[in-house]
Amino acid sequence: MAVADTLLLAIAHHRAGRHSAAEALYHGVIAAEPGNGQALYLHGLLLLETGRAGEAVTHLRRAVEVGRGDVITLVNLGRALLADGRPDETLRVADQVLSVSPDHAEAAFLRGTALNALGDADRAVEALQVAIAREPRNAAAWLNLGNAYADLDQLEAAEQHCRKAVNLAPDLTEAHASLGFILTSLGRLDEAIAACDAAIALRPDFAQAHWNQAVAALLAGDFALGFSKYEWRKRHDRYRHDFIDLPGPQWDGSDPAGRTILVHAEQGFGDTIQFARYLPRIGSHVVLCCDRPLIPLLGQLRGVDVVAKDAAIGAYDCWIDQMSLPRVFGTRLETIPAAEGYLRAEPWRGALPDGIKVGLAWAGNPAHSNDRRRSMPATAIRHILAVPGISVISLQVGTRAGELLLPSPPLVDFAATASLIAALDLVITVDTAVAHVAGALGKPAWVLLPYAPDWRWLLGRSDSPWYNSLRLFRQPVPGDWDAVADEVAGELACLAGTRLPMR
Repeated sequence: MAVADTLLLAIAHHRAGRHSAAEALYHGVIAAEPGNGQALYLHGLLLLETGRAGEAVTHLRRAVEVGRGDVITLVNLGRALLADGRPDETLRVADQVLSVSPDHAEAAFLRGTALNALGDADRAVEALQVAIAREPRNAAAWLNLGNAYADLDQLEAAEQHCRKAVNLAPDLTEAHASLGFILTSLGRLDEAIAACDAAIALRPDFAQAHWNQAVAALLAGDFALGFSKYEWRKRHDRYRHDFIDLPGPQWDGSDPAGRTILVHAEQGFGDTIQFARYLPRIGSHVVLCCDRPLIPLLGQLRGVDVVAKDAAIGAYDCWIDQMSLPRVFGTRLETIPAAEGYLRAEPWRGALPDGIKVGLAWAGNPAHSNDRRRSMPATAIRHILAVPGISVISLQVGTRAGELLLPSPPLVDFAATASLIAALDLVITVDTAVAHVAGALGKPAWVLLPYAPDWRWLLGRSDSPWYNSLRLFRQPVPGDWDAVADEVAGELACLAGTRLPMR
């Protein structure tokens, strides 16, 4: 059969949905004519349609290289790049299309979506508004515009645009799931759970919707639903890299007597510390596999051997991911174990300032997906430092540790941090691992939270059922750290028995 006839037959199979037959014929055409731009393009489209975005990129890019560089080929290359998680390259292709076709709605959509994925929400909003102006019924553009507004903490606008997407395309699963996330951020948790239910009804295996529902339920204190849905983190694009395929059976909470249970830590340092409370309660020989800086602190737990994640794992009988322990134990708000504290530390023996000693941590790990919301700017911190009658010691580590000229003992690991905290009168910290160290030690700590807090801090309360010694201070509106700092400064002045300076 002539190459041209083979290609026509491949197109017929493609249009009829007979993808395997079409792909075999496209392969044959490309083998016979490696520079056949039409075959490369059509094969790339088929690969994109069948969820093989990376292969689609290869074929579409090759089509452009052999001379098929028209707008439609470039747009589909942009789609493939975006689906393959390559927003920087998507942006370049979208800009290339817009340079020759400024009114192209799809290219503007790709540009806006790529910019949002790259963290440039302001420019994403501009591009997506252009896309909508050119194609007002593009539900995906309305959805992504809502997501961009959510990233800018403009939550009411985000809700409005996601609802527009749902109205235009009621079967757009991602729109329902994003609406659930936005409603959670607004504190409307029953509505958030319902929106996620709508997404799950459309696509029962949609991990993002289950995860968003888990967060809403946990934030509402519904641990039965929340920790059940929390298992979907293992299939979520953002978190699944934390999980390894360990051999052997998973522990399901059955009698552990005579067995070695391997617990695999996940996510951040604070998560590992918070859920370490469960390890002695397993009631058997437990091996915790975690990050090295935590080993000196957590090695004190009764009946627990602590090993590094990057070390060889010895023999065990069954295993469990650490943050699955609350589900296995059937934890409810009223049954959280060891809220009074479960770690200890010898107080720091080095020199410390006189007076009321307050430890301060104002920033978390910059790699954390929500760090820009949970970490404080130095300008707000200075409100707290202005309180007379206290001695502030830095508990900050990492890139922001040098922002303020404060006494800062060397904190080489979390055992050192715990030792320093044990010698202080109070800890003031944003939502980072320091809060968990203080709470696990039973040490008084004030935790400063963003408007939409992490699920573990719940809503509308100043205490934490996870740690009796913690007090929570919350932003009244998104981004308002000054209000939080002023409230903390006032409480700190009362503690010190002093009067705040005028500002």
